[in-house]
Amino acid sequence: MSGRVYLDWNASAPLRAEARAASIAALDQCGNPSSVHGEGRRARAIVERARRQVAEALGAADAEVIFVSGASEAAALALAGRRLDCSEVEHAAVRAWCRPVLPVSPDGAIAVSAPASSAVQLANAETGIVQALPRGVGLCDATQGFGKLPVAFGWLGCDMMMVSAHKIGGPRGVGALVVRPGVELAPVVRGGGQEMGRRSGTENVSGIAGFGAAAEAAARDLANGVWEEVAQRRALLERAILDAAPDTVIIGRGADRLPNTTCMATPGWKGETQVMVLDLAGFAVSAGSACSSGRTRASPVLRAMGHDETISRGALRVSIGPATTDEDVLRFADTWAAARARHGHKAA
Repeated sequence: MSGRVYLDWNASAPLRAEARAASIAALDQCGNPSSVHGEGRRARAIVERARRQVAEALGAADAEVIFVSGASEAAALALAGRRLDCSEVEHAAVRAWCRPVLPVSPDGAIAVSAPASSAVQLANAETGIVQALPRGVGLCDATQGFGKLPVAFGWLGCDMMMVSAHKIGGPRGVGALVVRPGVELAPVVRGGGQEMGRRSGTENVSGIAGFGAAAEAAARDLANGVWEEVAQRRALLERAILDAAPDTVIIGRGADRLPNTTCMATPGWKGETQVMVLDLAGFAVSAGSACSSGRTRASPVLRAMGHDETISRGALRVSIGPATTDEDVLRFADTWAAARARHGHKAA
């Protein structure tokens, strides 16, 4: 059977029908949300409805949600003027602002001694490993966990949390920073004082509308057990891979992981080479975080976990979603195993 199979949901999830419809409808509203006339008020209503949808999905209050262009800007807004500690397994957007000094165990767990002065991710984009978050961390990067795991900002007790719309099937180019009352921010984008004076610039009304619709749909999927089915399909994939090549290393196999993520390594077969071979065969996968695609050095995430160069350079990430079928993962496993054999890597 022909046709491409998308297995890179951690890089960007396919756009949800609800998000597309909400974004298109918002494009027809010509008003500026800061204007007081009728058109402006209608645009403002779209933004505030989306803020409520995102807040409810995150277990936060509406006023705690600040819309930004994505998780990287959320990190900049959260961390400008601060110097928190983090680990090497954090996303580059967080590491760029923090001291990467927190130790990481071989199973990917981050040791946090001072939560309030630390930035700690909810789940890792490359390995899918989920952290046992202590209460009260300074910043939680929930970008990968949001929509796949139960998340409640108020229950976690963190100062700030960052999320991005396109990871949950919303449009690209919009995200949010959730901020606990009383936490001071140093605005990175200054000007008209939009977003409660914390992020100036006319709001991306259509993107925000799509984000809100995606958040509502993602929360519904989570409540309905959709990701439990995805986890079963991920298990099917890993069994097929290990049956074909028992010497394959599944990173974090014994750890708590996102239900959709498999990071697997074949020593001596570069991840980037695997990506290209599989792309030609009709499968979209990744050698790690999309933000580090094309890298020439080994993954800092896998290095921090103690893996050597052969494992780090031979890693491939497969991330599936609710639309992925059993046939998709089994066909992928067969194609990968055949390519592995052609490249001189035989099962043990």
